Amino acid sequence: MNDLSLTPAPRARRERPKVVSLTEAAAERVREIMGRAEKPYAGLRVGVKNGGCAGQEYVLEYAEAANPLDEVVEDKGVTILVEPKAVLFLIGTVIDYDVTKLSAKFTFKNPNETDACGCGESVTIAPASFD
Repeated sequence: MNDLSLTPAPRARRERPKVVSLTEAAAERVREIMGRAEKPYAGLRVGVKNGGCAGQEYVLEYAEAANPLDEVVEDKGVTILVEPKAVLFLIGTVIDYDVTKLSAKFTFKNPNETDACGCGESVTIAPASFD
């Protein structure tokens, strides 16, 4: 005898935390840059690549379209497309835009960073652990 009334109701999914987020300064700068671009873009692609003396480098570039497996994050009016292979390396990262007397640049505050090179161009990142 099958009694379908014993089937548990599906649980509502809780909202997942954002893989990356932007400070207001970073969001303002991205909106400004994207607004001056020569053509419309789908968003800002964020990733990680192998390179530099510490082993990995952050990548920021225009994205013409979202790829099917991209993690799409909407934050402060900016669409961020995170490359699938970078998600575990970027969980909890805050992207900021810092301006000093000598430079202006995007910076990453990543809780998964374990080391950085002396020149500040590359980092060592361990994948996020859920222990």
